[in-house]
Amino acid sequence: MSTIVKQSGLKELVERSNKLGSDRSVCNWGGGNTSVKSKEVDHLGREIDVLWVKGSGSDLAEATEKSFTSLKLEEVLPLFERDAMTDEEMVAYLAQCMVDSKHPRSSIETLLHAFIPFPHVDHTHPDSIISLCCSDNGRQLADEIFGDRAVWVPYIRPGFELSKMIGQAVRNNPQCELVLMEKHGLITWGETSEECYGNTIRIINEVADYIKERVNEETLFGGTKYESLSVEKREAVAATILPFVRGIVSEFNGAILTYDTGDDFLKFVNSNDAPILSQVGAACPDHLVHTKRTPFYVNWDPNTGDVATLKEQLRTGLAAYTESYKAYYEKNIDLDVKMHDPFPRVILIPGMGVIGTGKNKKMANVAVALYRRAVSVMKGATTLGNFVSLNEKESFDVEYWPLELYKLSLAPTEKELARKVAYITGGAGGIGGATARRMAAEGANIVVADLNLDAAKNLADELNKQFGEGTAVSVPLDVTDEDKVITSFKQAVLAYGGVDLFVSNAGLASSAPFIETSLKDWNRNMSVLGTGYFLTTREAFRIMVEQGTGGSVIFVTSKNAIYAGKDAAAYSAAKAMEGHLARCLAVEGGPHGIRVNSVLPDAVLQGSNIWNSAWREERARAYGIAPDQLEEHYRKRTILNVNISTEDIAEGILFFASPRAAKTTGCMLTIDGGVAAAFTR
Repeated sequence: MSTIVKQSGLKELVERSNKLGSDRSVCNWGGGNTSVKSKEVDHLGREIDVLWVKGSGSDLAEATEKSFTSLKLEEVLPLFERDAMTDEEMVAYLAQCMVDSKHPRSSIETLLHAFIPFPHVDHTHPDSIISLCCSDNGRQLADEIFGDRAVWVPYIRPGFELSKMIGQAVRNNPQCELVLMEKHGLITWGETSEECYGNTIRIINEVADYIKERVNEETLFGGTKYESLSVEKREAVAATILPFVRGIVSEFNGAILTYDTGDDFLKFVNSNDAPILSQVGAACPDHLVHTKRTPFYVNWDPNTGDVATLKEQLRTGLAAYTESYKAYYEKNIDLDVKMHDPFPRVILIPGMGVIGTGKNKKMANVAVALYRRAVSVMKGATTLGNFVSLNEKESFDVEYWPLELYKLSLAPTEKELARKVAYITGGAGGIGGATARRMAAEGANIVVADLNLDAAKNLADELNKQFGEGTAVSVPLDVTDEDKVITSFKQAVLAYGGVDLFVSNAGLASSAPFIETSLKDWNRNMSVLGTGYFLTTREAFRIMVEQGTGGSVIFVTSKNAIYAGKDAAAYSAAKAMEGHLARCLAVEGGPHGIRVNSVLPDAVLQGSNIWNSAWREERARAYGIAPDQLEEHYRKRTILNVNISTEDIAEGILFFASPRAAKTTGCMLTIDGGVAAAFTR
């Protein structure tokens, strides 16, 4: 058998990795690794044998050439002759074998790839294979399915010992096509990248077909115990409990939630066996860091529809889960490692589905995605026999494994608004859009709420593309319609679990001499700028109070809130109403840790939807100048001789939203270049 590709195989390795990773039933997020042994030219122009292997902490689906590490094979292979090697020794040794020190740190399973004498190697965590490997009779069934085509290795945490065991087994069994890793996954190989991929998929499908022929949907997971709530009822209950849950699990630095009602989840949580099966343990070592050893199963009867009882069960159950996790940590810890937060990553609720928690939307989604794989594995394993998992000590040693903790250390430092959810009214407009971009850049999850849903969706798409999927969602909002306001906040809660930062910004403006002001214009100003601020802030307050973790409310008012604008009585009066409402709410919010402050802009002409309306001509007429002279007119009347931009206002809003303003409430911040007539007094 050959061991080296004649020329660099990195490009086809990336392509194969992406194909494998794109199917999560084949490879978990962040898990699995692939490799190729090829010829490369070193810095001296010499042709050398190189092992390209996926670096630590990257994901196969998203991998690029920069995700892989190259090592000098002639320096790595002699390790096969060693009898033992600690993790620390192995990592230090492999660091010296790197072709380029700028490459990522190599995977803990690097030696596994080096010791298998084939040019292309895949290590994956397919649902069907893990079902087999996590079944109490898996080894016997493997013999039935594969015969001597497969080698079975007992569970050992990845490292030198396991790598040598696998390498030796493949060498000793030249007829074998695959290695089955107990409670872990699959290893396959090939002479070409195409052959390797084909072997991987073929073997996965062999087991998948074997399981499929034996599944009984009627008796799966012990049969159905509960019926799912209707979609409407589920969403109503979720909108009630998610902020409550989020408040509890946010005790350690905050959390973002994901709520999933997939049919596979509902079938599992509604089953007779879910309370027991869910507590057996993780379906794969790679799950542990993101899902913990077990989820929190809420023993709630959805047929009662009693939300008060559900909330009480969540409160007491989460408290019990944290105490149990602390005991688990204290019992098993033998390193100087700080305890992870003790809250569950996955919460299972009969009739409802699954809640995932994480430090951001991506990680909450990962927890849910991995538990979806766990449900699939339990489906297969219980079809074949009984589901088994790592024991408590094995699980702890993976969760607190220094090399696994190293992967977590690769995450960038969290930004100022990380773990926060910001809901912005008029979010697709000039000031709203600038604020959304600024807050997203500081790590916040953004709810872009706007009457113009297309514009809101476009902005959310832009933010997701720039800052990562899940950063933003768009929701339709008419601030004057109570039902639509409530629905909009419900959508925000279903998306992220709650709201921490609320920016009341949606607005309009009209200008006319007082005696020419129509009742229609008066009511329109009061409806949008008064009632709209009341309705939306009331919903934000309700969520923040339910979370119990405080919050920040920022009103975008106007210089006219404290200055008698010429020919703008309706607008100025409504803005003054906003300003005083903010002060009233600062008093009411204080006991709940909710801060309420106001930003007072003036003459933000560039990028503002309001100034692109009739308001520009109306204000020019009030000052007796042409519309194109307005910008210069406003600049000259400021003390600082400047114009104000939407980005300037966004900076003021960001300050009030940030920890830097943690002890500030009831404050008005003017951002107007200095208009002496509008000084507060």
